[in-house]
Amino acid sequence: MISFVLLREEGIVIIEPSAALEEADFDRLTREVDAYITEKGHVKGLIIHTKAFPGWKSFEAFTHHMQFVKDHHRKIKRVAVAADSKLMSIAPAIASHFVSAEIRHFNYTDMEAAKKWILDGE
Repeated sequence: MISFVLLREEGIVIIEPSAALEEADFDRLTREVDAYITEKGHVKGLIIHTKAFPGWKSFEAFTHHMQFVKDHHRKIKRVAVAADSKLMSIAPAIASHFVSAEIRHFNYTDMEAAKKWILDGE
């Protein structure tokens, strides 16, 4: 399960996974992000804010996640991963081979630094 908020004025989406990710999470996220992209042309940044990545509830949830990445990686300029887990700290190095967005890791408590980095990229 993920909760998310779209900071419309800043053009930043903050995603906070709290339990295994589900298909419906990405359906809701896609609707919100696509509507914003239709209006503004792109999203300045996305912040993944979690202490530890909770995984996916099913293979279908995983495929919905990958579809979201595939459909949006060229329309989201920067991705900040604000997490303390080891896996999430290496995720930017791995993901950078598959997406065009610039990706950077921050400590879980460094949300303001993550927002500043995204906004400085414009």
